[in-house]
Amino acid sequence: MTERFDGPALPGTSSADPMMELMTESVSPQGFDYLIVGAGFAGSVLAERLANDGKRVLIVDRRPHIGGNAYDRYDDAGVLIHPYGPHIFHTNSREVFDYLSRFTQWRPYQHRVLSSVDGQLVPIPINLDTVNKLYGLNLTAFELEEFFASVAEPVEHVRTSEDVVVSKVGRDLYNKFFRGYTRKQWDLDPSELDASVTARVPTRTNRDDRYFADTYQAMPLHGYTRMFENMLSHPNIKVMLNTDYREIAAFIPHGHMIYTGPVDAFFDHCYGKLPYRSLEFKHETHPVEQFQSVGTVNYPNDYAHTRVSEFKHITGQKHDQTSVVYEFSRAEGDPYYPVPRPENQELYKKYAALADAREDVTFVGRLATYRYYNMDQVVAQALATHRKLSGQKTGAQAVTTG
Repeated sequence: MTERFDGPALPGTSSADPMMELMTESVSPQGFDYLIVGAGFAGSVLAERLANDGKRVLIVDRRPHIGGNAYDRYDDAGVLIHPYGPHIFHTNSREVFDYLSRFTQWRPYQHRVLSSVDGQLVPIPINLDTVNKLYGLNLTAFELEEFFASVAEPVEHVRTSEDVVVSKVGRDLYNKFFRGYTRKQWDLDPSELDASVTARVPTRTNRDDRYFADTYQAMPLHGYTRMFENMLSHPNIKVMLNTDYREIAAFIPHGHMIYTGPVDAFFDHCYGKLPYRSLEFKHETHPVEQFQSVGTVNYPNDYAHTRVSEFKHITGQKHDQTSVVYEFSRAEGDPYYPVPRPENQELYKKYAALADAREDVTFVGRLATYRYYNMDQVVAQALATHRKLSGQKTGAQAVTTG
């Protein structure tokens, strides 16, 4: 089984220090081939792959648990929840799905989202039923294409999130579904944000009400945490939680470092902080079997929260109570979403140049490369990074994927 150490973040140099004694007993004289910072998807996949190659791996995380933001647990009512908001797995990559299948069985699940607009709950992404219900119409799929064409506003050069939406579905649907939600999420108008923000949400002319259209859509049968436990359960892997890597790196012999944390923090914010949006979560348990009809309901125009998610839809758990989470976008807090503006990418490039110059560290994952990735993209990036590392012992890698 994987060895884990919980303890104070700073091991002292005295032989009387219990954590130092523990580490001295547990670490071989050769130390570790790799020190991995962060036990989320990127770090855990790389730890498993490198350990499978026969490498000795120490993985550390400042949080008290593995799994990063995908960590799940049972709340006081016995409902399996995602403390950091709902994490829905979906991918088109057979390689990624097959790899994760080594560590979990799956429960088929196709996520559905409703949006509260004009006093009604209608499907999002916008589809045939959305338009018909919202406007009291009875359009066919062919007629919906004509409807979109009639309301779309021509945009010669699509540059912003506003351009993406109004050029497809027009100003009214943009205002109903996107403008308010985006302003709450980013504290910026869509006209101030890169086109990538809204380009991720498709528009459909059929009645497909699935939020994702990926080939593989499923949830880990026993939860993400169990999957991560299986991934890290290798005799070559040691795990330290509640630990700042800076406070143990000098005491524990190790070779190459893999860093999955914020790249600006690694370099002590020498060029300034990279801007992120954060999230605040309000968890509630209700004495009913079902709180809402789908996994997530968006609130683009009403209330301070952006969405409400009910976990039992997502996990398939049977329970006489149910737990939900309200999400609020915040300017401060843990980094979740890089703010997609040109000036922020220019700032990141300065840090990327520093990362490229480090031959002893590989930078991988969302925070280390200042990009928003879905979970499957992080896994794919980590697998690609392993392939590069397996042919070399050191070398700077600020790994990105398209």
